[in-house]
Amino acid sequence: MMHIAKKTEPSKSKRPALRLVKTQDLSRDEWLEVRKRGIGSSDAGTAVGLNPYQSPLELWMNKTGRDGDMSKSDPNDETSPTYWGSLLEPIVAAHYTKRTGNRVRKINAVLQHPNPDYAWMLANIDREVVGANDVQILECKTAGEFGARLWRDGVPDYVVCQVQHQLAVTGKSAADVCVLICGQEIRIYRIQRDDELIARLIELERQFWRYVETDTPPPADGSESADRALRYLYPKDAGNTINFSDDTEMSATFADLVNLRADISNREELESLLKQKIQEKMGDASVAIFESGKVSFKRSKDSHGIDMNALLQDQPDLADRYPLVKPGSRRFLVST
Repeated sequence: MMHIAKKTEPSKSKRPALRLVKTQDLSRDEWLEVRKRGIGSSDAGTAVGLNPYQSPLELWMNKTGRDGDMSKSDPNDETSPTYWGSLLEPIVAAHYTKRTGNRVRKINAVLQHPNPDYAWMLANIDREVVGANDVQILECKTAGEFGARLWRDGVPDYVVCQVQHQLAVTGKSAADVCVLICGQEIRIYRIQRDDELIARLIELERQFWRYVETDTPPPADGSESADRALRYLYPKDAGNTINFSDDTEMSATFADLVNLRADISNREELESLLKQKIQEKMGDASVAIFESGKVSFKRSKDSHGIDMNALLQDQPDLADRYPLVKPGSRRFLVST
């Protein structure tokens, strides 16, 4: 995993980016297709394994066209952070100008690194800062209740990667990140160009792009995103058996899994014992207070539903009139 240093120093000017394609008249689907031609700035953190929301494996599936009908965020879904991020971006940009006095303007193009060796490095810039000597790029962000925790110590590493990628592609020296926290707090962070970090970022991004070019999936990383990608990539089993008995690495992996599951099981039993000890002492109390915290033990509200078994006994024809087939999924079972 890449370590992101926050202390940076400005560097000398670089060549400006190429304008790969104008985006004013592009549909969202066309824009997504253009993004498959390289690693965009919002892909950078994922490509190097630092994005908490997406794994390199899922990004690889996207870049190689294997994501198909895989569930994606709907840009029109009003419950999606993506929807509110897009909707609030102009407001965040306007407030940045109000707070700093820096004028900004949109860049309606997908940018490309000017060096042919790095032609796979693309970037979309939220706003260009106009007329300021000390900063040239504005990146607008929004963070809800869940995402806000990632901003407690400043700019998250995956966003640092995104901005340094933008600075690498554009040749600029500094960017401001303006984030709206929980809809009521604006924070502005300055990120200076760090050529040492950029060199490392390019090295790791190139490794990921080789996976794309060679059509080789990158290693899974244990995330929910990787689990989702693997289940979509291999939805059905072929019924055959594969023998890893002579594969020492895979046999060691299996042994580690068995030992870890046993350890988890033992810890879960201990957790239950400790929890029950507290519950027993609480009796019918709702809350218990301790030196370092508290627990609550309250009855939830009654829920209401339909007793399907009783309903089908009374009206058995309903099962034939309203059939529902749920597609099966692969189950991972361990035997020793």
